[in-house]
Amino acid sequence: MPEPRLLLVEDDPALAELLEFRFRQEGYAVSVTGDGDEALLLASEEAPDLVVLDWMVEGTSGIEVCRRLRRDKATAHVPIIMLTARSDEDDRIRGLETGADDYLTKPFSPRELVARVNAILRRIRPALAGEMLTVGDLTLDVTAHRVSRRGQSLSLGPTEFRLLRFFMEHPGRVFSRVQLLDAVWGTESDIELRTVDVHIRRLRKGIEMTDAPDPVRTVRSAGYALEAVR
Repeated sequence: MPEPRLLLVEDDPALAELLEFRFRQEGYAVSVTGDGDEALLLASEEAPDLVVLDWMVEGTSGIEVCRRLRRDKATAHVPIIMLTARSDEDDRIRGLETGADDYLTKPFSPRELVARVNAILRRIRPALAGEMLTVGDLTLDVTAHRVSRRGQSLSLGPTEFRLLRFFMEHPGRVFSRVQLLDAVWGTESDIELRTVDVHIRRLRKGIEMTDAPDPVRTVRSAGYALEAVR
């Protein structure tokens, strides 16, 4: 499996160096910056798997970086943990409402931060924690390129397999057609949006079973999500 990519935005050189060392020990590929504008540039060049973001950084503030990452369809799904010396409840709430997934107040234990990052990635991106994905009654073997449901082997085309894998890496999360197009076909693809609907129908047909609910949920005016069903 490729190393999970972590973007660390921290303008305290000593703390940034310590955290970079700890995350590299954990097997992460780490990009480090102390500048909010550079953080946005790095994220746009290659979306990270997770962002550790200090509230107070040079250039664009951490809270604004968080807001912009959430607005950009390429990074809207990326988990963000905010670091801050602010301990007021209003500040914590503001950070979470802006789009942060978690919040850690300084001073903190680097060990706790690493544990929180690992926990978020296990929950949101299970593919980063192993070769086998399981969501409800669906199982996908990344290495063997096999899919099964309730123990029964399923036959999927390559595009449907990639689509299902992406859904299973982000269970329960709603993705628009544009986000699915970028994630599964690539940002340079000239495929039309309605093609996504065609492959969603093929995926549904490929994983359907008698007396089993449809795990692919259509969210009106929003997109699609994969739900865990039994």
